[in-house]
Amino acid sequence: MIVPILRTHNLCKSFGALKATNDVSIDLLKGEIHALIGPNGAGKSTLLMQIAGEMPPDSGSIEFEGVPINQLSQAERVRKGLARSYQQTSVIASFSVWQNVILATQGSTHQTYRFFNQSTKDPNLIDRATQSLQRTGLAAQRNVKAATLSHGERRRLEVAMALAIKPKAFLLDEPMAGIGLEGTKQIISLLEELRKEAPILLIEHDMDAVFSLADRISVLVRGRIIATDTPAKIRNNESARNSYLGYDDS
Repeated sequence: MIVPILRTHNLCKSFGALKATNDVSIDLLKGEIHALIGPNGAGKSTLLMQIAGEMPPDSGSIEFEGVPINQLSQAERVRKGLARSYQQTSVIASFSVWQNVILATQGSTHQTYRFFNQSTKDPNLIDRATQSLQRTGLAAQRNVKAATLSHGERRRLEVAMALAIKPKAFLLDEPMAGIGLEGTKQIISLLEELRKEAPILLIEHDMDAVFSLADRISVLVRGRIIATDTPAKIRNNESARNSYLGYDDS
């Protein structure tokens, strides 16, 4: 029996009468990219926020490597290897590329941010940060301020920050948003490499990228998963197709 790296059971979250997630059960298997798609307001980002520990569910459970993690903080989940990126880039603009990645590596340890200067001298963290920048094509820009990066480069920096924590799973929220054709090609190539290291739960509005990358696709509509299947079967599923064609993902 294949044990998922990540699994939710009947996850529910409401905001008044709005059910953002409604009995959502989804899993992520080793080596796969599992894409989550659906129309605006379907609850996709809310689901990732619950998995990452940014927002507590009203009910339901989340398991990581077979262990319940509902009671763990966001920082504790990061230290267990759950890496996260966001719709809006979360890099610190006034920091250099290198400092942003070092800060991410520190967040995956039990060190506090008060000892940031010590982290820049830690050989283990330096090695992790260096490898992350090399793999994302940002090594030559390590001393550049994040504020001066292009949008696509900031997206790659976010992936580098996620990679630097030595993740066991990635939660990526629209990594290709607003970066253009060439940037999209670069991110697709990067994600194909990253999946070899850790599986990816992916929210993405670019349907060409989704169908190119995903091993499985789940369709979320009004807080409910209406279908989970291979890309070919999702493409031919009428109810699933009607839920996202003509919409931007969010």
